[in-house]
Amino acid sequence: MSPDVELSAVSLQLDGRTILDDVSMTLTARRTAVIGANGSGKSSLVRLLNGLHVATTGSVRVAGLDPARNTREVRRRVGFVFADPEAQILMPTPAEDLALSLRGLPADERTGRVEEALDWCGLGALRDAPASELSGGQKQLLALASVLIGRPELVVADEPTTRLDLRNSRRIGDALLQLEAPLVLVTHDLDLAGRCDEVVLIEQGRVLAQGAPDDVISAYLQVCA
Repeated sequence: MSPDVELSAVSLQLDGRTILDDVSMTLTARRTAVIGANGSGKSSLVRLLNGLHVATTGSVRVAGLDPARNTREVRRRVGFVFADPEAQILMPTPAEDLALSLRGLPADERTGRVEEALDWCGLGALRDAPASELSGGQKQLLALASVLIGRPELVVADEPTTRLDLRNSRRIGDALLQLEAPLVLVTHDLDLAGRCDEVVLIEQGRVLAQGAPDDVISAYLQVCA
């Protein structure tokens, strides 16, 4: 799958409000950060990429597929990480939660991949512990691992470090930037955005700037001044 994401003249209206207005852009970088003020439309924008929102007008294509029409196929290929890991942890224990993402696979393959994912996220010793008792950082690592275990071809992360302390925020940020799969990352962490290959600035539902991290972050700081 090509990581290319294309939006053409996209608008999005929710509950009678215009959230996105005439958004056109192409994303081809390996790691793209999306920044902007609260309420600017960042999260709504990335939710278009796997069909969580459907554009009111215009077109959205992810690797040539329309998420609104090819939702199941796009969601198989595009992993989505939410800001709140509790929205993604569905099973009582880490091992069970990871295995849920692999239902349908042969048992031996499923077991091997679960153990690999537990090792990756450092939860091997807590494989059978109640997921509800994990720390915030451990829950976000588990949520990320539950996405990655499905081997997505594109990862979209919507403010995954917002609820974390500095140590865990850095840990999750490092993990995301080291992914082999292309990444689209919504974040308020400008240091993390600056480590991406490209940054998109959303302001009042429109793309205000797109390009090199230093340039776009500088434009954002001017908007906020």
